[in-house]
Amino acid sequence: MEIMTIKKEEIKAFIAETSFTEMDEIKDDTMLFEEGIFDSMGLLNLIAFLEENYGIKTADTDLVEENFQNLNAIEKFVASKMQ
Repeated sequence: MEIMTIKKEEIKAFIAETSFTEMDEIKDDTMLFEEGIFDSMGLLNLIAFLEENYGIKTADTDLVEENFQNLNAIEKFVASKMQ
């Protein structure tokens, strides 16, 4: 089985494209919801993107802001789901 690597730049590009935000405005610790980059629809799109690209399943209990608040949190969440 091939081990997938989490590509933070790929996730960042998706967030930038879907939120109409410049990529250089999104840092690893940028608070995506607090800064208005993402809303609940953006989160649903991100979850679909992560599930499709990384083969993970997101449970209802995973839908907490701590898992998606910034790129570092998203990377950690995806990594935990891939184990």
